[in-house]
Amino acid sequence: MTGALRAVLLSLALLPAGPLAASDFDRDIRHDVTDFSDLPRWAHDDHAAALAVFVETCPDMRGADWQSLCALAQTGPEPRTFFELFFRPVLVSDGSRALFTGYFEPELSGALRPDARYRYPVYGMPPEARAADVWLTRREIVTGDAMRGRGLEIAWVDDPVELFFLQIQGSGRIRLPDGQVIRVGYAGSNGHPYRSIGVELVRRGVYDAHQVSAQVIKNWVRRNPADGRDLLFHNPSYVFFRRIDEVPPERGPLGAMNRSVTPGRTIAVDPAHVPLGAPVWIEKEGHGPIHRLMIAQDTGSAIKGPQRADIFFGTGDEAGRRAGRLRDPGRMLVLMPIQRAYAMLTDPFK
Repeated sequence: MTGALRAVLLSLALLPAGPLAASDFDRDIRHDVTDFSDLPRWAHDDHAAALAVFVETCPDMRGADWQSLCALAQTGPEPRTFFELFFRPVLVSDGSRALFTGYFEPELSGALRPDARYRYPVYGMPPEARAADVWLTRREIVTGDAMRGRGLEIAWVDDPVELFFLQIQGSGRIRLPDGQVIRVGYAGSNGHPYRSIGVELVRRGVYDAHQVSAQVIKNWVRRNPADGRDLLFHNPSYVFFRRIDEVPPERGPLGAMNRSVTPGRTIAVDPAHVPLGAPVWIEKEGHGPIHRLMIAQDTGSAIKGPQRADIFFGTGDEAGRRAGRLRDPGRMLVLMPIQRAYAMLTDPFK
């Protein structure tokens, strides 16, 4: 053990574990500490890739223990040793099965000026919508005059269905005719609750629940233009965007920690149970099982519970297809600083 590692171990032993979230004391939530030898295929992962992603966002983590580990991570330690020496895997559970889904960054075709092809505006947020708790509905925004002639258009795209799904994702890229790419991110919404058009198609008897996916919905809307337009209006929620010029196109979109996320290494979690920035070991079952150390760098409105995660697959159509197919069980364990991990134990004397 090097002198630097001894110094960090000593400093961590003297540091308080840091405050625990209120949810950590929920009687229905269990915290069980396990060992790295209990993680299938742990030794086969690319720990250096995980460490590089951890370093991206760990400076923003709270707690003296996290900050000490972040400082050490930035010195270039041997990656697997770093995780095994200073962390313990913690299974946070509430009795429900784990669920893994996927998300991605869509890329749309668009232009900075409207024409016969690019007719559907991507809007910035008007001040009256920002000031109101609830503003106009999707139907009123799309069919009315409230947004027109005000210079709120960021760009125009060629497909209203892809624009609808861009709003569901909350961020994306727009590729212009000259090959230039601009990135847009969530700026706010009209305040209306989200209503699933997939659930509505099932309610109408068009599909069974197991048949519904993003691609199935897109195809149905395109085959049924009038009914499809009406179906999109079933969701009154409308998302406004802002240009994100500070992130180079080759990097991932900004996550909840305001840093670029990384395909295959970033997950969205419920921050009530998983600290943003923490390493998380994923054991995804089903087709194409995944055993990988990822970093909790994002959140999502549908990501609720200690065993729920959304895996970021990247940008574009292929990433979207892979993300859309993912809905599998498994298990996830949060890697916590050692003292903090044992302070969280549900049954510390067993």
